[in-house]
Amino acid sequence: MTVSTLDRRSFLQKLGKPEPRHELDTKSGKGKYLLPLHEIRELPPVPPAATTVTINGGLEPYAGPWGYEQAGHLLRRTGFGLKKTDLDLLLSLTMSDAVDHLLDLPPDAPAPPVNNYNNPDYTDPAVASGDVWVNADYDVAAEGYRIESFRGWWTNLMLTQEASILEKMTLFWHNHFATKTAAVFYGKTNYQHNAKLRANALGNFKELVKTVTLDPMMLYFLNGVLNGKDAPDENYARELQELFTVGKDAPNQYTEDDVVAAARVLTGWRINPLPNETFFYPIEHDTGDKQFSAFYNNTVIQGSTNGEAELDALLDMIFAKEEVSKFICRKIYRWFIYYVIDETVEQNVIEPLALLFRNSNYEIKPVMETLLKSEHFYDAINKGCFIKTPVDVVVGTLRSFNLGIPGSTPWDDFVMKYYLSYFHGILQMLPGDPPNVAGWQAFRQSPLYYRMWINGDTARNRNYYTDILSTYFLESDNDQLKIDHVAFATQFDNPDNASALVEDVTNLLLPQPISETKKALLKTVLLSGLPNDTYWTVAWYDYANNPGDQMAFQVVNIRLTLLHKYVMNLPEYQLA
Repeated sequence: MTVSTLDRRSFLQKLGKPEPRHELDTKSGKGKYLLPLHEIRELPPVPPAATTVTINGGLEPYAGPWGYEQAGHLLRRTGFGLKKTDLDLLLSLTMSDAVDHLLDLPPDAPAPPVNNYNNPDYTDPAVASGDVWVNADYDVAAEGYRIESFRGWWTNLMLTQEASILEKMTLFWHNHFATKTAAVFYGKTNYQHNAKLRANALGNFKELVKTVTLDPMMLYFLNGVLNGKDAPDENYARELQELFTVGKDAPNQYTEDDVVAAARVLTGWRINPLPNETFFYPIEHDTGDKQFSAFYNNTVIQGSTNGEAELDALLDMIFAKEEVSKFICRKIYRWFIYYVIDETVEQNVIEPLALLFRNSNYEIKPVMETLLKSEHFYDAINKGCFIKTPVDVVVGTLRSFNLGIPGSTPWDDFVMKYYLSYFHGILQMLPGDPPNVAGWQAFRQSPLYYRMWINGDTARNRNYYTDILSTYFLESDNDQLKIDHVAFATQFDNPDNASALVEDVTNLLLPQPISETKKALLKTVLLSGLPNDTYWTVAWYDYANNPGDQMAFQVVNIRLTLLHKYVMNLPEYQLA
């Protein structure tokens, strides 16, 4: 049993007043869109809190209380944001059934992206507006638009999914098998790669590794298409072992000769560009025997003209190493739980989880089911200690406020989704473009890990984003995207009660209970500083009894706007 002190610091500080407006270049040929920004209200200082808690949970099934706190924690870690409808659904189930529901993935793939990018300055000659573009041939003039269309499509899937782990797992595998749209400038290739990650999100990891190895996106990105018998390219062979399977955590490691031998095994795979399909070209394959080191028990893969058989032998050899299961379970842990893996976590969580992974023949779903149903997952120290990723901020905010992406026309849809990609980018987590093949640093860079999400630029930009949605809007030619504060409040049981409303809002938007002092401060915001709760109750009833009265609406809307903006400017809002 290990005793740990968790210091929940006020890591998100006021960093100066933002400029009143910020220009966004859409790269669409339509010029620059202006995003009005508002000054962030100065928050009271939040003193650091040191709370001693005991970590004693392992992988045994969780047997504690199942309520708002536990269900909210589960949803925040497996999805984006916290929607009240999803929360209500999970609270109608037992903990075990709730996890099963999240892991029960839809059987059908989502509809592919369509051409929403035709505009007065560009028309795709091969794909009509509203038609699917993923089967179109390469067109250098169209691919930039298609890639952004793909990215917006993916963001919308994260936003509109039901209560499910699918999109969080897809993003996890994208971080694990990191590729870059900027390096493979072909919309179809990016879409097909993403579809394979999604289809195998909770499937068999060994099969997923093989699928990714032969996927055109990865073959392009890590030079597999250049790997031939006369000049073996070691790029993918190295990352296959270092980043995708074995890792570098074990004291004993594979050798440089193992990288060379693996590269020789992988020679000869090529891509037919028109159907964008992988094929094996025996003439470019090294048919000699491949000798591996003592790390792999001096295995010899017999040379042949059967590239797939040699690839299978290579994966069999790699997956015989127990370190593969441990390495992947550590990456899952850092993505879904926390970045600190001490001796207790290693012994009580990682090792038994890795054993389950091996005994399940590297099926992913049993690992996730066991972890999400475990005592350890619901330990107090694991709640609210996770700094939200930029995707959690951008998509999660929209989900929590029940917002969808408006699109009166296909072009409006494209522009609005591009706005969201813009914010992903300035918060330093643009889906489709991790910084390099190792993925985003926040999940691998010791000792900072998640704290890397917060710096002088990103702290300010996180507040820019929520302030715009709170007090203004994102605007395309015909649409606006903004928070409907009154509709958000109406979903709660007692929106007329100031204390109850503050409690409901903070419970939904913040991952941990806040102090009574801070709740009182938030209620003061709602009451405009007036001492009597009746002020709010009367204002709400005036609106509820006559919702068409614009003056009554504005009275409650302004107060809710300030409340929600204030809550989202709190440091606690940056946690999950």
